[in-house]
Amino acid sequence: MKKIIVAIDGFSSSGKSTMAKELAREAGYIYIDTGAMYRAVSLHAIRQGWLNKNNIDETALQQHIGDISIEFRTNAEGKSETYLNGENVEKEIRSLDVANGASRISTLGFVRRELVRRQQDMGREKGIVMDGRDIGTVVFPQAELKLYISASPEVRARRRWLELKGKGESVSYNDVLANVIERDRRDTQRAESPLRKAEDAIEIDNSELSPEEQMNIIRKLFQEATADC
Repeated sequence: MKKIIVAIDGFSSSGKSTMAKELAREAGYIYIDTGAMYRAVSLHAIRQGWLNKNNIDETALQQHIGDISIEFRTNAEGKSETYLNGENVEKEIRSLDVANGASRISTLGFVRRELVRRQQDMGREKGIVMDGRDIGTVVFPQAELKLYISASPEVRARRRWLELKGKGESVSYNDVLANVIERDRRDTQRAESPLRKAEDAIEIDNSELSPEEQMNIIRKLFQEATADC
């Protein structure tokens, strides 16, 4: 059976990363979280003072974007974790501030071009599941299976709010909802690689689906895609 590329695009907090990880685990594929790559750049920029709530030092970021090392390593539990310049930052990149920063820097053409180049390098041998905003449209338009995941902003905000609460963060639902709506606006309206459904992508609205119902749909689609190879 030939290996394929699975491209999963969708809105923030739509659950695409969770399903991508599960599919990769079951298929024995490599999982690549492209959102984590943008978050890692965001965290680095915040730490360097290039990114704050009001401004982005685009000149400094562009000068040093090639020096930012991002890796994915599997921990003892078999889960993929993000490393920034050799440091495990999996927890740090999941904060609301870093996520908001990632949404802002992802609108910068030079950031997207650099990370897209790296993502394409990661997938040359196929056998990967990659999720993000522009995987099926820009990174791997030739992917054998393309999925587009959606859910209402309210559902996605509640999921994200519960996740943050579970991590001990003090944040209001209304703030999370506002962040989700703003990220949707940036993702769909940016000039560089906006979030959109590829013409040949299969859309799954999981607003009212359980995780298992969703995975059953994806397993079937994956089996059909690999059977055709």
